Amino acid sequence: MSLGERRIQPRKQPRQVRAELTRQRILTAAAHVFGEFGYAAGTTNRIAEHAGISIGSLYQYFPNKDAILAELLVRHLDEGTAATERIQRAELPGSIEEIFRVFVRGAIETHLGNPQLLRLLMEQAPRSKELLDKVERLKQSLVSYVQELFDTHPEVRVADTETAARLCVTTTELVVHQLVADHEPVDAGRLENEMVAMLTRYVTG
Repeated sequence: MSLGERRIQPRKQPRQVRAELTRQRILTAAAHVFGEFGYAAGTTNRIAEHAGISIGSLYQYFPNKDAILAELLVRHLDEGTAATERIQRAELPGSIEEIFRVFVRGAIETHLGNPQLLRLLMEQAPRSKELLDKVERLKQSLVSYVQELFDTHPEVRVADTETAARLCVTTTELVVHQLVADHEPVDAGRLENEMVAMLTRYVTG
């Protein structure tokens, strides 16, 4: 583990319910503080005050605000993964257009809660090798799922389903992140409609 990666490692992993609740309070407070004040002004003192704990208690869990932001990125990733897995386990609609709509809507809804924090996570959150490897594994898993869907769906006309799956997954991820976190965010309903139209025309044309 590099020096930079050690810097963003949480200090302790809670083993008791009470300790885990305190950790989650810190993360929830940090999401609010970073979203309201930005990263530079989102100090650990402000986070501790918003969480209703002492600064010493905060430092028992996280060595600095970089580690808190890194953990918020992990939480964001885990929430998005859980939402995607719920969709995959559910019964999908019949048409490819409505299948795209389910996935695109899920991706958008996962990112709507705190656009300011999302922008900060995209631009400033430190990324360890462990996290980058995790992101890559999750992305490959989703790409494989989408490719299998394309291979078996009668409406899909693209010949290279592997590349098409990578394009659709990556495009959805990048566009949703960018436009939801934009300083002038696009309307969620309009974004959903245009994304679904674009992806449907691509695979059925």
